[in-house]
Amino acid sequence: MSDTAALSISDARAQLGAIIDRARTDHHPVYIARRGRRIAAVIDADDLDRLLALAEDIADLHAAEQARTEMHSAGASPIPWDEVKADLGLA
Repeated sequence: MSDTAALSISDARAQLGAIIDRARTDHHPVYIARRGRRIAAVIDADDLDRLLALAEDIADLHAAEQARTEMHSAGASPIPWDEVKADLGLA
């Protein structure tokens, strides 16, 4: 089976242990389909944690870029880090 082919739900149910082992060892998702359409995937838990962390990092980068754009549009300047620390009582 290729990496992108999907198993039917009934086949996945019958092979669940092997599917989990394959996802953990190959580090590729195993897709499950209903009526020929992919609806789910089995993925190694550590791989999922890494993907979620990367997605959060990307969201943070987009938010920072949006903040920089808004600040530039408003003609504002960044607040120096030393001033932020002092305002928070960290300096």
